[in-house]
Amino acid sequence: MAGNRQQAAEKGLHDQTNILPRGRLLVVFAGLAISLFISFVDQNGISVTLPTIAEDLNGKNTISWAGTSSLIANTMFSVLYGRLSDIFGRKIVYLCALALLCVADLLCGLSQNAAMFYVFRGLAGVAGGGISSLAMIIVSDVVTLEQRGKYQGILGASLGLANVVGPFVAAAFILRATWRGFFWMLSPLAACSIVVGYFLIPDSARKDSLRTNLKRIDYFGIFASSIGIIFLLIPISGGGSYFEWDSPMVISMLVIGSLSLIAFFFIEWKVAVLPMLPMEFFQNKVIVALFLQSFLLGAVYQAYLYYLPLYYQNARGWSPIVSAALTAPMVSCQSISSVLSGQYISRQKRYGEVIWLGFGIWTLGAGLTLLFNTTTHPAIIAVIVAITGFGVGCTFQPTLVAFQAHCTKRHRAVVISDRNFFRCLGGACGLAISGAVLQATLRSNLPPGYEYISDSTYSMPARGSVDEAVWVGIVDAYTKASRAVFILQVPLIGVALLACLFIRDYGLERPRDPDEEVQSVNTKPEGVEGNEKEKEQQGDLSETTSQVVTPTRRSVDRDIGINGKEEI
Repeated sequence: MAGNRQQAAEKGLHDQTNILPRGRLLVVFAGLAISLFISFVDQNGISVTLPTIAEDLNGKNTISWAGTSSLIANTMFSVLYGRLSDIFGRKIVYLCALALLCVADLLCGLSQNAAMFYVFRGLAGVAGGGISSLAMIIVSDVVTLEQRGKYQGILGASLGLANVVGPFVAAAFILRATWRGFFWMLSPLAACSIVVGYFLIPDSARKDSLRTNLKRIDYFGIFASSIGIIFLLIPISGGGSYFEWDSPMVISMLVIGSLSLIAFFFIEWKVAVLPMLPMEFFQNKVIVALFLQSFLLGAVYQAYLYYLPLYYQNARGWSPIVSAALTAPMVSCQSISSVLSGQYISRQKRYGEVIWLGFGIWTLGAGLTLLFNTTTHPAIIAVIVAITGFGVGCTFQPTLVAFQAHCTKRHRAVVISDRNFFRCLGGACGLAISGAVLQATLRSNLPPGYEYISDSTYSMPARGSVDEAVWVGIVDAYTKASRAVFILQVPLIGVALLACLFIRDYGLERPRDPDEEVQSVNTKPEGVEGNEKEKEQQGDLSETTSQVVTPTRRSVDRDIGINGKEEI
């Protein structure tokens, strides 16, 4: 009964598909790429600034919360954006996320103590999740599924470029000015993106009354998911360092958080009229496998972005600029492989072999990071992280294309936000677990009498303040701790590789709802002039044309392997 009610509510949503002509599409796409670039510069540039911020704000023992608070907030709200954009429209939600990022970065630069900084980083996390989700959702509105791989590959390249530029810009502000200037630079850039987005992004939402739209929001789901995420991730992040694992507070928070998440899934299954996480997703083993991969790749990727610079600066003693330079090969190769994989998917109409290749290369790169020690040559480090980055680029956007190829049109937006939710949840859990592993390993390997250093894993004592033998012991402890984190990532990304066994590549063919009527229209070659309505119809039908020819294709359970052969 609940399922029928949910389907009826979803069918009542306005279809915001608006396939754009090439000229206007390129302009809109440039605006989306720039906003995504700003968002990820904000998220990942901060990694090289944390030791400086910790010292300036007297937060050496708690500075890891800067990343954790952002990821927790990002996770909390990522699951909302798909449904909010369905209800209120893509454009207004996208502009609100940009406005929040503008304010949050300004406040980060004005922070006077560590607690203020963590709160404002949480606001930036909320905004970043919205920009990331809405940029991908808007692309799914204005580009056909067959071309989506190419354009989302370019978005992936924009993301990778931001990961290259962000640490360099942040390091430059640290060395030449102040860390606060990094955030003050991003705030006006976000404001400019609001202006650009207001004039460029098409608004295809239906103008329902505010009261009608507010009634559609899944308030019970929001409440249950927020409590569950907060009460689980805070003790997971602080357990063993800030809180004792067996303390009544940690145990009670874990119990409350677990029960809240169980309640959230029940609400989405039986209560919510427009669920943020439709339970029918979990009836599809391909989508379940993709959710698992999203969780794991988020965990491993975030761990690399935070703990590679920590290895460079603490275990090797390199400056923030050198640290950024040695992170650049990973994110540069990520950008290149993202573009190439997107082109391959759009041309070959397949994504399965790209995902296999990506996770395979990523697993190889993760294994090679175990070679890092106190004497590893920088050139070897650069090659290994480049291999890892190539694998990353072949997984981030191709898995998103796979999600959309296995979802009906009414779930197009919500599956993107749910995918980002699992990715962010994985990132938060991955950072917390990696931090606990790093701290435990560091404490057990530090010279006697210096165990207290493990309480501040983002900063080290001045070299001249300790004996040379003690200094060597501290550096060796940081090296072993970083290696322990790298060891943890190998089985995690290995499981993501094994999950590829459950992915079925049916090509770029979106499944139809059972009652979706098949329409026949005349299509025109790309570039032929026509009115906007005709182009919109062509975009809608391009995703179902092959199903008109073979309507029973989805009824056959087929396994398509890397070589493209079919086994019936």
